[in-house]
Amino acid sequence: MQLLDASRELAIRPIWRLGFRPFFLFGTAFALLAVLIWILALHGHVGTWQPAGGWLAWHRHEMVFGFGGAIIAGFLLTAVQNWTGNPGLRGRSLALLVTLWLAARVAWLLGAPLALLIPLELIFLPAVAIVMGRSLWRVRQRGNYPVVVVLSLLAAADALALWGLATINDALQRQGVLAALWLVAALMGLIGGRVIPFFTQRGLGRVQQVKAWPWLDWSALAGSVLLAISFASGPGLQPDPRLAVLCVLIGLANLLRLVRWYDAGVWRVTLLWPLHLAFAWLAAAPLGLAAWHLGFLANPGVAQHALGVGAMGGLILAMIARVSLGHSGRPLETPRVMGLAFALLNLGAVARVVLLPLAGTAALWLAAVCWAAAFALFLRHYAVLLCTPRLDGRPG
Repeated sequence: MQLLDASRELAIRPIWRLGFRPFFLFGTAFALLAVLIWILALHGHVGTWQPAGGWLAWHRHEMVFGFGGAIIAGFLLTAVQNWTGNPGLRGRSLALLVTLWLAARVAWLLGAPLALLIPLELIFLPAVAIVMGRSLWRVRQRGNYPVVVVLSLLAAADALALWGLATINDALQRQGVLAALWLVAALMGLIGGRVIPFFTQRGLGRVQQVKAWPWLDWSALAGSVLLAISFASGPGLQPDPRLAVLCVLIGLANLLRLVRWYDAGVWRVTLLWPLHLAFAWLAAAPLGLAAWHLGFLANPGVAQHALGVGAMGGLILAMIARVSLGHSGRPLETPRVMGLAFALLNLGAVARVVLLPLAGTAALWLAAVCWAAAFALFLRHYAVLLCTPRLDGRPG
């Protein structure tokens, strides 16, 4: 039976054998193209072409739900196999889910009728949550139920943004997207809080992993979810000193976690320092938002892009570089040029967050080019890996 099952699994095309393969491949390709299209559209170089809702609505929605949604799906649909010991989504079912994600991206970009676009978009995240929930329920793995809860809240935030699109209500669109961005922050804090200290201990050959403080981890998670709810319900869109307190607590909680995990040796390991740097952005973003709530920053976009570019983009690139190696049966030794990719992404984040007030358009172009180059380098060295069988001959 084991031989029969193995032969059946190996008959599946490599790209459809596990969730990380297609979603990391297509998600990073989309990240590269979407930012280049956005910067060209922003400067009037695309003629009369308009996606559904206009370019701003497309950009803010697709970087969170399009790019972020793909990578989240790929990571979780792969991780749940390790968490539960049951086979992950694969074959035709996986191909169908990827096709659904891709169809929604194309429909939005080409300005398809909302009667087609909205159903395509609404199905994807609930489908991922259902697959995750069923896998976890089978083994009663309650410790990972919060992941399904956050996924479900992400789906609700997407529905809110789509409601705003359908009713031509920009405020509702912003509420949905910004709520989703902080729900992604909650997921990054939850998953990063588990894997970063573990990867650090393994990567540096340390005997013991830093012991978690559950109260600190849960506080950061709850704070990010509460902040997301404040955006979804509206108050988060306006400066409010009370929300500044919540933002400071989230930022300090993430900073304390980062300090506890820190080891000077991480700077010698290409697959480690980008993880720690991304988590530093995850601490800086809520502190920046607190500064806006208190009147020290004129534009909340600084904090939002610290989160979206530095934290989300940085953690995604660092995680997929490592996960792709491990789950393809390869040694955890990334190509040297990936160090340049990680540096470029963080330079892009600095350009978008810090340099923009000083350099204006030049900083925007620098940020876009750095982002695109970082993901282009990933694709250059990982695309073949994602489309070919594991080196050890095992399924997956």
